[in-house]
Amino acid sequence: MSTPSIRRSLAMASVASLAVFTAACGGSESTDTASSGSSPSESANGSSTPTESSSPDSTSSMDPAAENLAGPGCQGYAEKVPDGAGSIGGMAQDPVAVAASNNPLLKTLTATVSGEFNKKVNLVDTLNGGEFTVFAPVDAAFAKLPKSALNTLSKPKNADTLQSVLTYHVVPGRMTPQELSGSYKTAEGEKLKVSGPADSLTVNGDTSVICGGVQTANATVYLIDAVLTPPSAR
Repeated sequence: MSTPSIRRSLAMASVASLAVFTAACGGSESTDTASSGSSPSESANGSSTPTESSSPDSTSSMDPAAENLAGPGCQGYAEKVPDGAGSIGGMAQDPVAVAASNNPLLKTLTATVSGEFNKKVNLVDTLNGGEFTVFAPVDAAFAKLPKSALNTLSKPKNADTLQSVLTYHVVPGRMTPQELSGSYKTAEGEKLKVSGPADSLTVNGDTSVICGGVQTANATVYLIDAVLTPPSAR
């Protein structure tokens, strides 16, 4: 698959809605789920994500680390991962790459940034070495990408393309959901735009924040329902 084909696949996958995401992620009415592995080429629908809407107040009462959470899936996240290193409180104890590796909703993202997916792309030290706002596609977001595109991105010769996609999800500095709406230059170099009030944020118009304001030791994480595409790759 050529680089333009990869770009088209990423762009098409980034338009999925939060409703599609929740249906794919094992909601109470969904039975069509699959067990998720750490390989991006496998469907991650079953490892999935919050399905229930909640207010930040109801989640924040559960854990001090949830004080600034916002988004329709925060309560579902708290219920799916109620304790342990991947929970809201647990993630707050570790730097972001470590915290993500402990979160069962972020297995595929962890593989792509750690060198497991493409041996020439390892961003762990970079992500753990500064303060960032990180837009983290959940496993179901990666599962919507064509397997052919993922297989191509896993090849060492396409490491630059994969790294560009991943670093486009990272913004220097930490921002709460209440202050996030605006346009920001990413670590990749191009800009992304966040719109909406804290409890219903979107990125670049068509990607929804499932749960935002998740704290780690050095970053603020926003779980999102699609893989973002840099403008130059669209």
